[in-house]
Amino acid sequence: MYKFEKSFYSKTSMYSFVVVMILFFSMWYSTSKFVHIDMALLGYVISSVVFAIGLTIRMSFWMWRKATNRVAKRSVDNLFNKERVKRNSKALVKTLIDNIILQKFIFQRGIYRGIQHFMISWGCIISFAITFGLTFGWMRFDLIDPGTYQIIVFDMPTITMAADGVFAEIVYNGLNIGAIMVLIGAGMALYRRITDYDVKVTQRFEFDILPLIILLAVTVTGLILTIMFTFLDGWMYHYMSLIHQVTVIIMLMYFPFGKLFHVPIRPLATAVPMSYQEVVKVDTKSCKSCGQPYSNDDQIADVQAILKSQNFDLQLADGTYLSDYCTGCRRRMRALKQMNLEAPKGNPYGPVSTNNGIHISGFSKKRSEEFYGLDKDSKEEKIDEPVSR
Repeated sequence: MYKFEKSFYSKTSMYSFVVVMILFFSMWYSTSKFVHIDMALLGYVISSVVFAIGLTIRMSFWMWRKATNRVAKRSVDNLFNKERVKRNSKALVKTLIDNIILQKFIFQRGIYRGIQHFMISWGCIISFAITFGLTFGWMRFDLIDPGTYQIIVFDMPTITMAADGVFAEIVYNGLNIGAIMVLIGAGMALYRRITDYDVKVTQRFEFDILPLIILLAVTVTGLILTIMFTFLDGWMYHYMSLIHQVTVIIMLMYFPFGKLFHVPIRPLATAVPMSYQEVVKVDTKSCKSCGQPYSNDDQIADVQAILKSQNFDLQLADGTYLSDYCTGCRRRMRALKQMNLEAPKGNPYGPVSTNNGIHISGFSKKRSEEFYGLDKDSKEEKIDEPVSR
């Protein structure tokens, strides 16, 4: 393995080569040694290979980040931990259903945003699955008799379907269904970004608007192809197919390096509850100030290691770390530090009487969160934004 790795300039180039070889041999196998290859899709094949290389490069750099790498290693360790297999399996299934299939996390920010995100996400998943399946020959349709097709997956016969049946119509129009979903979602997102003032002041054209325009270009040209073939007897079909191919190639080239990169990244978030959120329910860590359970040893150790590797060693004068305290105590410690006061230990939401005679009234948990800027959606402390009162 070491000699093989030394044959490349970097690990990223080695990973890219391995990915290309996997795609090549999977295509060779699924098309019966290139017998069933569709030469009309050659342009999509080349652009898809370049897309795979770009995605591998971006994924490699993303995984080499200190925080991501630490979480990935912790997830692998927990996944093969015999004592946590049952709990981890439940966490993975629950997160897969809630965050990937149903996408509840985005619906918590509003029905409108939930619908637009759901449409874009599942429209892209359906479109990519069908496009790559046909492009690399992983899936094809063989005619058994004049009225029956058989779906071949990786050169293995699977189910048969009537050529004029309802199921066949759904399969034939799979790309159109995905395109309509993306068209609805991207249109809703573009309308929101054009009309919503709060969004307009923070968005950037190249990061927020451009990917929506690219998605709309791909979906609109693809749907126009269907209209030309079905209702116009193929009029101008050849020219529109070239235009559609260009839009797809542009989208595939942009995908790994723009905002759309979070589409393949999001499923990896299923490892977070397995690594931390489920563990905290049984392996709790108590705050060193108020004694309330708030996290687990694995998460705190990872936070401290990540911060230390990035030269953010937040160790306090008494030898403890800021991450050893719960969120409420950290907010109070920060507020008192700004007033040059020592933060006494105890209830993070109760009144404070310092040794120099200054008395500060206590807040309720809800009032404390509002005062110190706890965002209601993300449940994360906004340390960079001033709170106006």
